[in-house]
Amino acid sequence: MRLVPVSEQQLAQFARTHEWRIPFDASPRHLAGPGDARYVTHGLATAGWKRTSDPLSTQLVLTSPDYRYRLDFTPGNGMFAWWRLWAEATETERSWAAGFGEFVPAEILGAFTDALIAPPPQRHSTPLDVLDAAGWLIDARGAASSPDATCRVERHTDRPDDPRAAWHVEVCDPDRPRSRLWHAHFDTGTPVHLVTAFVTALADPAPLQRGMYDRTALPSVTQQRSTVTPEQIIEAHKTRLNSLHALARAARRHSTTAAAAPASSAAARPAARR
Repeated sequence: MRLVPVSEQQLAQFARTHEWRIPFDASPRHLAGPGDARYVTHGLATAGWKRTSDPLSTQLVLTSPDYRYRLDFTPGNGMFAWWRLWAEATETERSWAAGFGEFVPAEILGAFTDALIAPPPQRHSTPLDVLDAAGWLIDARGAASSPDATCRVERHTDRPDDPRAAWHVEVCDPDRPRSRLWHAHFDTGTPVHLVTAFVTALADPAPLQRGMYDRTALPSVTQQRSTVTPEQIIEAHKTRLNSLHALARAARRHSTTAAAAPASSAAARPAARR
């Protein structure tokens, strides 16, 4: 199975990383640790995003085919964001940016970047609707806290009825409330369906698979031997990439067709009589 532009060599390297590991289920997932960054980067690459940074640099920069989006991955960036995504303004949408800390699980961040590739849903819930349905505690200010009280999601806006809110996610050690483990921030221009995709993955009760010696956000994270095999992890990765590649191709065809339609209509219109 070959995915374009993710090469056979890149897929083989991913497989070599995971085929020898014994998977453990880590929960809650927001404390599972960063996991494999290729969950994010392979997903974008198979949708046509290109590396535009120096190949010898520790910083990775991926740029979307239309050059509107840019993702920066800067490992070792202290307490600041390791991942940053920028979106340029268009005729119909304002510019926006999002940032994510070191220990954000790649699978949760991947839900956000996958939603960039997929077409926006016709109907979607708000982030707080999703968290409320998942059993998170919603306080009087409209902020949501996870059942274990380690994760908090807040909506920031000057007016309660303003749809252009900023969203902030913070994960802390419950024994040290001010010790931030990781964060995510979405500024006021971020489309709500993208934030919803992120919090949907965040609140999913299903554990994430990690290797025995992988870093987790807290040493106390519950881990038990998984029923998921290394082969299933590798195959699921390939299947997801195939799906994203198909979505990206369909989106490009739709964009090309939509752009050609006005031109065709104009060409078919009879010339005005003089």
